[in-house]
Amino acid sequence: MNIAILGDSSLARNLGYRYMNRGINVVFGVKRNYTITDIAWKIYNKNSDKVLPYPAAIAGADLVFICCETQCLPGICDSLLQARDPKKIIVDCTNGTYEEENGGDAFPLMEKLGTKNLYKAFNNLGLDYPLSDPLGIIQETYFCGENNENKTKLKKWIELAGFKAIDAGEYDSARLLEAFYQLKLKIARQQQQQNKLCHFKLISH
Repeated sequence: MNIAILGDSSLARNLGYRYMNRGINVVFGVKRNYTITDIAWKIYNKNSDKVLPYPAAIAGADLVFICCETQCLPGICDSLLQARDPKKIIVDCTNGTYEEENGGDAFPLMEKLGTKNLYKAFNNLGLDYPLSDPLGIIQETYFCGENNENKTKLKKWIELAGFKAIDAGEYDSARLLEAFYQLKLKIARQQQQQNKLCHFKLISH
């Protein structure tokens, strides 16, 4: 299994580090003409080409994690469509920008790619993870998408990254998962004067 992680975010680097530590082949996809300045990226790219343009990273991947800013999504969608591989598992780890009038941005990935083999996971961590969780409190992530063999595989990949995987149902739960993240941010902003971070945890019996 080859993994491509798209984006130059802290979350992208952290997930890549976790999988590479388990002996998994990981490449990172970034925008064209991206200049490698971060020391972590330089280390990843030292011995072999690990940091590639989106199309090249996607081409050889069986599993694609999208950990980029939302403005990069249209270009990533185009690259995924050009790859034309219906067997690729695509995992959206992003969060749209909340808007009061509609509850969130449109889902460009769903609109362009459909929901077959498209899943949502890790979005509760945020693109700045683990900076947003310096004490390592977050030990779980929620995932949703079509109930098939690939969803079972995704659960195992989430667990391999060191998180408890909680199934949130079909892909129509993706908006709920984003709203969950936006609520966390809103509560954190309310607590800003106390310099507090906010995290949710699922408790079940």
